[in-house]
Amino acid sequence: MKHGVSPDTFPPRSHEAKRVSVVDAAAAVFCREGYAGANIDLIAAEAGVSRQTVYNHHGDKEKLFVAVVRDLTERCNAGIFATIASFPDQPMDLEADLVAFAVRMNRNCICNRDGRFLRKLIQAEGERYPELFAEWREQGPGRTWSALAARFARLAFAGHLAIGDPDVAARQFLALVNAELQITFMLGGVPTEEEVLRSATNGVRTFLSAFARKKSPAGKQAALVHA
Repeated sequence: MKHGVSPDTFPPRSHEAKRVSVVDAAAAVFCREGYAGANIDLIAAEAGVSRQTVYNHHGDKEKLFVAVVRDLTERCNAGIFATIASFPDQPMDLEADLVAFAVRMNRNCICNRDGRFLRKLIQAEGERYPELFAEWREQGPGRTWSALAARFARLAFAGHLAIGDPDVAARQFLALVNAELQITFMLGGVPTEEEVLRSATNGVRTFLSAFARKKSPAGKQAALVHA
């Protein structure tokens, strides 16, 4: 924290560098103090800029909060979509490949700094200020679920899964693979690698018990005949 340090002591920064600094500082202050407890003076001190600089870039506190949520959502989405690109479309071992994917999702998108900040803001302020998260609902979960649903639809088409509604399957997959991390999240902790792996493994096994394509008795009998 940079309380008590004059902005004049900092080297000159570009317009964009100041904007990023203000958003990052505001995210930290909103998470620490809550929306009601945060103010422009605290954020300016945290960012090492003048109070007027914050107003020039973002206007009032509400607009700054929306900018923080938007920025965190965009950064989280970038990590999520980069991870979804590694989805096992042609799995060699369906369970092991989905577990590895779930670990990457948890580690890179849910347990990292941006994911923790965004989750804390939603949990703390979502009920009191739902209007401030309207854009997040559309640009965050909506886009992620659709992209992941398309991947599960491909696995179903290839015969690996029996899925009636890929959108439901995608939402349930995400809920299951981080279910065991929720208490740690609520207490403000960061899960260990072992906890991330355990949650992913248990979640994927539960998911596959519901959605893995079952071999029919006739198929098993045919396999025995040809053996």
